[in-house]
Amino acid sequence: MVAHRGASGYRPEHTLEAYRLAIDLGADFIEPDLVITADGALVARHEAELSTSTDVSQRPEFADRRRTKALDGTEVTGWFVEDFTLDEIKTLWARERLVDIRQQSSMYDDRFRIPTFAEITALAAEATRRLGRPIGVYPEMKHPTHFATHGLWHDNAILRDVAAAGLDTSQLFIQCFEPSALHRLSTRTSAPLVQLVNLNGRPYDWEHHGHGRTFADLLTPAGLQEVSRYASAIGVHKSLVIPRDPDGRLARSNGLVAHAHDAGLAVHAWTFRNENAFLPSEHRRGAQAAMFGDAFAEYAAYFNAGVDGVFTDHPDTAITARNEFAALVPAH
Repeated sequence: MVAHRGASGYRPEHTLEAYRLAIDLGADFIEPDLVITADGALVARHEAELSTSTDVSQRPEFADRRRTKALDGTEVTGWFVEDFTLDEIKTLWARERLVDIRQQSSMYDDRFRIPTFAEITALAAEATRRLGRPIGVYPEMKHPTHFATHGLWHDNAILRDVAAAGLDTSQLFIQCFEPSALHRLSTRTSAPLVQLVNLNGRPYDWEHHGHGRTFADLLTPAGLQEVSRYASAIGVHKSLVIPRDPDGRLARSNGLVAHAHDAGLAVHAWTFRNENAFLPSEHRRGAQAAMFGDAFAEYAAYFNAGVDGVFTDHPDTAITARNEFAALVPAH
């Protein structure tokens, strides 16, 4: 079970406090999205643009850093991590992005700093010793093509920090949406790699270089075989495993898990959340988007479909659902 950006249903995502809580709630892995500062440090943020998850827009000393840039093919205006040094990033406060849904989390705004990847791996190592069970780290390389145009390379930075942390490959997955970044990494590490696959569109490196293929091409039998030559798993939008019908209800599983397993790939599905806003319509309770619905039923459907792992914003719910499912499965 992978704690998606930490226990991000309860604390602002990508903070040491969110990761620490996730571990205490039973997470097997903690997941940081990694972006790169001007001086080459890996820090945990959901995007390269900082205004939605920090207080940077309210900091007058950084007003002149506001820029308009192309980020993965879309024009974005804001403050970009590659225009800040690590020391400057460390002066920012983290904030909840989903303020309408996550009021419990947003009450912790402006209390926690932005962690480095090195701090996150140190937290996992300390928890492994303290709890006597392995706590893994599951980093995502965010926007590698974007950062490469600024002379900042994820593969160099992540391998540097993984080596410094002494992470065993049994406690590590490295994921990315861009196949070219994973291809480069596969020649330099034995760590298991994960090809992320979105519901629509194409990997940005393919778009950037004019390739016509899409994410859907990665999920054909030939595409899965191709992925298996450089990755150990696919990390897929959950609706690629069980689609939703026009009414927003779960439909039938489409066989993707079996096809991936035939290609030697594990399947990790994302992202599971407790709130009605994110649940299939038949598992919602009440009319408010922020209310918790029957998330346990959604997990059960995906465990029945055979997924090998899940990304969750609410690790305690996922652990309970996994334990309940395991108790129902006959021992072999």
